[in-house]
Amino acid sequence: MGEVIAPMLPRSSNKPMQAAAMRACGLAVDGELLALAAASHSGEDFHVTGVRKILASAGLTEDALQCPPALPLDEAALWRLLRDGGGPDRVHMNCSGKHAAMLATSAAAGWPTETYRDPDHPLQREIKAALGRLAGEAVAATGVDGCGAPLFAISLTGLARAFRALVLADPHSPERSVADAVRAHPAWTSGTARSENALHQAVPGLLIKSGAEGVQAFALADGRAGAVKIEDGTPRAIPAITVALLRKFGADRGAGADREALERIARIPVLGGGRAVGEIRVTLPG
Repeated sequence: MGEVIAPMLPRSSNKPMQAAAMRACGLAVDGELLALAAASHSGEDFHVTGVRKILASAGLTEDALQCPPALPLDEAALWRLLRDGGGPDRVHMNCSGKHAAMLATSAAAGWPTETYRDPDHPLQREIKAALGRLAGEAVAATGVDGCGAPLFAISLTGLARAFRALVLADPHSPERSVADAVRAHPAWTSGTARSENALHQAVPGLLIKSGAEGVQAFALADGRAGAVKIEDGTPRAIPAITVALLRKFGADRGAGADREALERIARIPVLGGGRAVGEIRVTLPG
């Protein structure tokens, strides 16, 4: 439905493919830290500790990060940081896991770390090539993401195809290692209170990743995949739309699926004066 073959900017929904490319180029982290390499994390304490571990594995500190300073997305972590006298910094920025992994990959491959964000850097060329291969189409344009790293444009169809490729990849491949790490440690890729974490827990085998300005992509363990982009960039309806698509695929009826959790995720109230005065309702074509 809509412009499914026109180029668009997946934003952070590209991160699992970026992490797979980094893994293929020598990124030597596993499990939780590999999930963090694909993260738009909430800045919780374990996220920050993990980012520092990735940097330390390459002999680097957070001073090497080139993402912009930011405060934690998680409310409890935000207030705790402010109470302790802290403020915006690079390690709390939601993309710091990806940036730390880019630095660690560059160090492992013998590439310059000072210019890792440059679109002509060897790492970024490898990421672009890997994304195009997994999406089954050429990258249409290169922009700059909110974190300062290159942002590669593909279509919604290509984005869904890339997620399908990750979950169906050989178990020992870089692509599958990222998919498995994210599915095993979803809180490391988002946060303990985020809907992506809840969706991973509600649907066994699901791989899902959101991106700024109303993007979300997912794949089920059997390779069925989907991708959503809200045209005006407003993300409010995304969880409800994704749940509706998962239900259309029958994922809510699969073994181990938590229907009650999916209902909670999809129930997005419209507030007025602090109380619910409406709700988001999804109507799918067909």
